[in-house]
Amino acid sequence: MDVNNSFADGAILAAATETHIGRLTINRPEKRNALNDAMWRALPAALAWLVDSGNVRVVIIEGAGGRDFSAGADIGEFETLRKDARTARDYEAGNSAAFTAIRSCPVPVIAAIRGICFGGGFGIAAAADIRLADDTARFAIPAARLGLAYPLDAVQDLVRALGDQRARLALYSTQEISAADALACGCLVSLCGAEKLDCAVTGLALKIAGAAPLSVRASKAAISAQTDTAPETLEKAARIAASTFDSADYAEGRRSFMEKRTPAFNGR
Repeated sequence: MDVNNSFADGAILAAATETHIGRLTINRPEKRNALNDAMWRALPAALAWLVDSGNVRVVIIEGAGGRDFSAGADIGEFETLRKDARTARDYEAGNSAAFTAIRSCPVPVIAAIRGICFGGGFGIAAAADIRLADDTARFAIPAARLGLAYPLDAVQDLVRALGDQRARLALYSTQEISAADALACGCLVSLCGAEKLDCAVTGLALKIAGAAPLSVRASKAAISAQTDTAPETLEKAARIAASTFDSADYAEGRRSFMEKRTPAFNGR
């Protein structure tokens, strides 16, 4: 059964389908899906709800309105919520919690990007596992035009997404990156026409959702351990990997292979 929920007074929407695909929608199209403080702070809860209550195996993050992914943080709040070092620390704690929730989500997160993907919106996309875009997508980090510093963890995500040189160029110059350039540097796994993005994203999500959930989670944990080498991260990755061999899904995978049929995985 499909289920849905809303957060931050409807500005963050979460929906889960019977096919185990979750959708997290940044729902503020009249502001080009710029996120206010309440939305930043709602993102971790929305992701947790999708994984725990929605029983999803993959999450798609998108912007509402069919025009823009996200213009980033709502600059209109900066005069009060981000006016000095003290308030900025509090504000950016909410940003970083959102990036961390996406980065550490136990299931893969796909960013489906149209139009503007700037600032914190780019940070959300960079924290995702996989990024797909249509040819209207535009990427930029305008922090140096505003005179502020981008959160440290978000910079690290940008370097992973863009590569060292492209990340430096984006941060130092505020220069926009086209969809074609984002594809060329490996930030995107694919680029398509505007009318084909939904189909491409849904098709990929269905492939991931149809794979063995424990195997996919083990792969994500192992990949995360390559950048976060804390002992507990490595131990967690090893523990998840080891658990697959005693799972019902592993037995089902072996049987279905021998019987030449499509496996029916249940995540146990």
